[in-house]
Amino acid sequence: MRGKYVIAGIGHTAYGKLPGRTTVSMNVEATRNALRDAGIEKALVDAVLVKAPTSAREMVYGQLVSEALGVVPKWSFAVDQGGAANVSLISIACMGIEAGQCDVAVVCYADNPRTGNRAFMGRARTSEAGAFGWAAAAGGYGMIHQAHIAEYGTRPEDFAAIAMACRKHGATNPDAQLKAPLTLEAYLAAPFVVEPMRRDDICLVSDGAAALIIMSEKRARELKVPAPVPILGFGQGQTTTEVTQRPKLTESMAKVSAKTAFDMAGIGPKDVDAVQFYDCFTVVAMMALEEYGFCKPGQVGAFAREGRLEVGGDLPLNTSGGLLSETGMPGLQLVMEGVRQVRGTAANQVKNAGKVVVSNQGGQMQTHATLILGA
Repeated sequence: MRGKYVIAGIGHTAYGKLPGRTTVSMNVEATRNALRDAGIEKALVDAVLVKAPTSAREMVYGQLVSEALGVVPKWSFAVDQGGAANVSLISIACMGIEAGQCDVAVVCYADNPRTGNRAFMGRARTSEAGAFGWAAAAGGYGMIHQAHIAEYGTRPEDFAAIAMACRKHGATNPDAQLKAPLTLEAYLAAPFVVEPMRRDDICLVSDGAAALIIMSEKRARELKVPAPVPILGFGQGQTTTEVTQRPKLTESMAKVSAKTAFDMAGIGPKDVDAVQFYDCFTVVAMMALEEYGFCKPGQVGAFAREGRLEVGGDLPLNTSGGLLSETGMPGLQLVMEGVRQVRGTAANQVKNAGKVVVSNQGGQMQTHATLILGA
């Protein structure tokens, strides 16, 4: 399947505060923009695959979005793997087309936690949370962050280097929610949220939506899609829901997901020109860089402090700002930036970005999904 399927179009809404907007209306706006980008009519769409909105769950949500779009698809459903769902849906769309179940698929996601319901962010995520006195995503990630410090001697400056690279890129992205570079002094001066995690280790809270159009490379040629981007590989990995039951807190199933995708694409880390890695917390991007084979465990901080994660460096990271700067909405914005990089149209363009790897991660590192894009 390497290169047989493409992302034909991308679209999104504004990011940040969008008061009064429903998730369905935002999905419609983003999809309309993606169809326009692909240069096709909505009548061609016969699959609508949606990541369930985290803060406002609804039954038969895929059907609600399809109806609002004005299409009657063969396939329509909503899934939840946390933040890994978006890349997983792209792989499902490819496999559905391969099996003859559909021809042109929309993959979309919208949520409005910033102006809507934030209550879900404070709930206990697993049964163990009450026993250990922590709730919300930050509790589990705080444990993982602390474990990385304990095992590798990771310093605050190491985590800061991740945040600073993402914020630098977001500052020059006209669509970013947070256009403010970050200094080491400001990072260290910020308060702890869940010690040892500081404010700038944690992603934004954002309203917004994004959408993609998936089809075969052959169909894209037939429809004269102007700038399709080939999908070279994808993979997934899963681990325990209970954070404390994992064999090692400083490892996830990102390694399995990455290997699956690299094997499918027929490339390795040395062939990659840029990465768009899920950065809901700085430790997540740090561990992905380790588990994908770009850095040895405990060496990401030194790599980042040398400027190697910035545009112009060896491995530019989150060139639109990621979840730490562009938008906290989980996952599809990273895929869209990968598409822009391969097309050569990104605000912070990497020279000769022929191969871009995207990671999505969900829950408290329970799920992981990988996508490789390139010419």
